[in-house]
Amino acid sequence: DRKAKGPGIFFVLPCTDSFVKVDLRTVSFDIPPQEILTKDSVTVCVDGVVYFRVSDPISSVANVSNADFSTRLLAQTTLRNVLGTKNLAELLSDREGISHSMQASLDEATDPWGIKVERVEIKDVKLPHQLQRAMAAEAEATREARAKVIAAEGEMNASRALKEASLVIAESPSGLQLRYLQTLTTIAAEKNSTIIFPLPMDVISHFMKK
Repeated sequence: DRKAKGPGIFFVLPCTDSFVKVDLRTVSFDIPPQEILTKDSVTVCVDGVVYFRVSDPISSVANVSNADFSTRLLAQTTLRNVLGTKNLAELLSDREGISHSMQASLDEATDPWGIKVERVEIKDVKLPHQLQRAMAAEAEATREARAKVIAAEGEMNASRALKEASLVIAESPSGLQLRYLQTLTTIAAEKNSTIIFPLPMDVISHFMKK
């Protein structure tokens, strides 16, 4: 009847029949680390994990000699083929998309073997040490450039505020004296400095006229 037997009791005719035990549970295995050359000519070391199960026991026995071993080898080659079409930025930022692409490719290739690939995940991406240092230096330079831009914008805003304040003080001469006294109050709060307090010239001129 070309159908799988079991689970349960079944009979085997000696010398004419043979049976193969097939596990229908989900199986996982690690993809060994693969040295891969990306699209932008960067060498990285990538490993992953694959979850699969036998969906058709007859096909897994009749169409391939060792479905488990064949799936493991195909997963390695698929990982190399898929990542070879990606650049480094895509590899680091789009792991989910790469996992879905690998799952679709593996599932399509193993369907004649009666294998259903349920999930593929990228575990780790190892970069060369020189590239890590270069990327760290690039990120640090980017942060420093952004900090300088922010500081320059702050200086520009501060200069505009000082310009507006000077225009306000110019309209009222007494405002400058009040600002001077406020500055002296701020300095005197620390109580560890000697302050030389000059008298305003307009006060001295008033006494000289008398």
